[in-house]
Amino acid sequence: MVYDRGKLVSNEVRDGSEMSAGTQRLLPEFGAARQRGETPGVYSVCSSHAWVLEAAMRHALETGGPLLIEATCNQANQFGGYTGMTAADFRQRVDEIAGRVGFPADRLILGGDHLGPYPWQTLAANEAMEYATEMVRSYVRAGFGKIHLDASMPCGDDVRPLPDETIARRAAILAQAAEACTRGEKPVYVIGSEVPTPGGAVEELECAVTRPEMAVQAVESHRRAFGAAGLDDAWSRAIALVVQPGVEFGHEQVLDYDPRKAVELSRFLAGQEQFVFEAHSTDYQRPQAYRELVRDGFAILKVGPALTYAMREAIFGLARIEEECVAERDRSCLFSVLRDTMLKEPKHWRRHYQAPESGGDGELIRRLLFYSYSDRIRYYWSDPAIRAALETMLRNLEGRTLPETLVAEFLPGQYEKVRDGALENRPLPLIFDRIEAALAPYSAACTPTRRSADSTSS
Repeated sequence: MVYDRGKLVSNEVRDGSEMSAGTQRLLPEFGAARQRGETPGVYSVCSSHAWVLEAAMRHALETGGPLLIEATCNQANQFGGYTGMTAADFRQRVDEIAGRVGFPADRLILGGDHLGPYPWQTLAANEAMEYATEMVRSYVRAGFGKIHLDASMPCGDDVRPLPDETIARRAAILAQAAEACTRGEKPVYVIGSEVPTPGGAVEELECAVTRPEMAVQAVESHRRAFGAAGLDDAWSRAIALVVQPGVEFGHEQVLDYDPRKAVELSRFLAGQEQFVFEAHSTDYQRPQAYRELVRDGFAILKVGPALTYAMREAIFGLARIEEECVAERDRSCLFSVLRDTMLKEPKHWRRHYQAPESGGDGELIRRLLFYSYSDRIRYYWSDPAIRAALETMLRNLEGRTLPETLVAEFLPGQYEKVRDGALENRPLPLIFDRIEAALAPYSAACTPTRRSADSTSS
């Protein structure tokens, strides 16, 4: 493959009349397919970084099938989110990359994740919901075809915990806003209140599998709320329920999927033609776990930080190669620029890395800045100083042949492909390949198979 660092090619941005191609054709069939004994699945790329998006498209071109890309309420909203992008801006970024890579529109699905009052949860509920409904409208108008309605977070004047009926009623209000502004193909919906906090875990890891009765209650409360709002047609397009399968990751720990603990939850899907499960925070699981999750009905697997973590690994490997190949006066000094910037601007990591388990340990925090599974460094790649240092490093390495011995030392996963002539020995191909390697277990697990009668967890 040839990779180009040139300017992105602009495509015309589509509106809500041109919903993500294939959304209704692909996703709503999951529940019915499971009843036929199949185990369909799709992975959801939750990242706004252009390199991650490009790598995901290149990987999907090679492996086939649809590509689901999602933006969260914090990443992109009517006020720009932490990326500075609206939903339409995010859509334009995806379209530009797809146009350059040659990824076909009929295999691309765009989703909005955690769409609800979360970004404004300190406000009174009425005000927060006004902002949330406008955000949902902006996503639908931009052509996002998969909408996760998440009204589970209490607002400033709410009782705690928030009753299921309130969560469902607010989700119906958001769905009503989406339906009212849709032209052409209508979106599909994901519901569910038992969801991880957007952005990752903050406290010490503690993770219980959703109880089946809670899944039943969530579905029934949403069904009633949609019906009361006259949204029966929208309800027919609710395709998945977000539940907790018992997976999570923290700073330096991963809770692995245990199929035995999810047996009762998986049985909820027996006879369910409408729903499958959506699993969040599936990053860093073992490859076998993804196959087991899909088999057990967790048909939509969200991945985000693991992809930017893999990207960071490749960038750091290249930075070490730069240190060995480039005179000190000409180096990017990427490591020091990153650390200095993150320490000077701690807003994206302070609440996470100074949690009780860190105990304010300065050395631990310095380590977590670079090497935490939660990968808070992903919020800093767009910083001007860091971006300039990264561009300097890429320029330094693009202009020379990278010694194979150093590629073997610092990017061993890519070394064999370089030696075999299957991968260009250049910075961006090496970065993209590392990201694709993180996606490979997901795409392998999401290849449709037949489910034998005794293959469910026991």
